Amino acid sequence: MTEQDWLSARFAEHQDRLRAVAYRMLGSPAEAEDAVQEAWLRVGRADTGQVENPAGWLTTIVARVCLNMLEARRARREDSAGALPPEPDASHRSSHPNTPATPEDEALMADSVGVALTVVLDTLTPAERLAFVLHDVFAVSFTEIGAIIDRSPAATRQLASRARRRVQGTADVSDAARSPKREMVAAFLTAARDGDFTGLLELLDPDAVALEIRGAHAVAAFFAGRAQAARIALVDGVPAAVWWHRGRPQAVFTFTINGAKITRIAVDTDPDRLRGLDIVLLPTGDKERR
Repeated sequence: MTEQDWLSARFAEHQDRLRAVAYRMLGSPAEAEDAVQEAWLRVGRADTGQVENPAGWLTTIVARVCLNMLEARRARREDSAGALPPEPDASHRSSHPNTPATPEDEALMADSVGVALTVVLDTLTPAERLAFVLHDVFAVSFTEIGAIIDRSPAATRQLASRARRRVQGTADVSDAARSPKREMVAAFLTAARDGDFTGLLELLDPDAVALEIRGAHAVAAFFAGRAQAARIALVDGVPAAVWWHRGRPQAVFTFTINGAKITRIAVDTDPDRLRGLDIVLLPTGDKERR
C-alpha cells in the first residue's frame, strides 16, 4: 500500500468523526464540509512518517482549520459591524452562523452539547470554543488541545472551564430568547430598519419615551430607518438590543414594556457599565433579517 492509499484509507475511516468535530466547532454543515475538504488538502501535503495516532492527528488538522475559520469569521464580524444608524454602511446585518440549518442538525447539536450552547457558542472566543468543544464533546486531552492553540495544558483547561461556565450559566437562555419581550424587541428593530413608521407606532405606547424624546409619533420618527447595526441580545438575561462594534458593545438599548406596548427605551453607552454586563447575542431570525 502506498502512502497516499494509506492516507486515503485513514481519512475515510475517520471522516464521520472529523465532520462532526467541524460541525460542532463551526455550527454550519456547509462550513464543516469546507473544513473537512481543506483538512484533506493539508493531509495530502503532510509528512506522515511520525504519525502514531491517525485519529488524533486528523482531528488536530481539522481543529486547526476550524480555528482559522473561526478567527476569520470573528474578524469579518468586527469589520462589518458598522456604526450607529442612519449611515448606509451600517446595513450589513450578520446572521448567527451557529444556527443549525435544519431541525435534524438542531437535534444533533442539542444531543451533544445542550440547547443553551446553540445560543451562546458563538459568543465564545475561538480558543474558548475549540477548548470546550474538543474536550467536553470529543474528550480530547488538554495537552493535545494546548498544542493546537499554543497554550499550556493548564491555560487550556482554564479556557474550557470559562466556556463551560458560560454555557452552564445560561440554562434558561432558551426560554428568555423565545419570550414575548424578545419578540417585541425583534419587531421594533425590524420596523426601525425597514423605516416602517406605522409598525413602530403599533408597538409604542402613546406616551413612550426614548432618550429625551417623548410621545409615540416623535419616537417612531426618530427610529424609522435606523437601528441598522443593532443586534438582538440578552443583557443580564433580559431581551434588549446591542450595538456591537470591533468586538465590544458600544451601546445597549433596554426596553420597558407594559400592556404589550413599549413605554420606554433607554440607551447606555458608558464603557465601565457595559463591561460589567453579561451580554449574549441571539440568533438572527427570519423576521429580523427581512
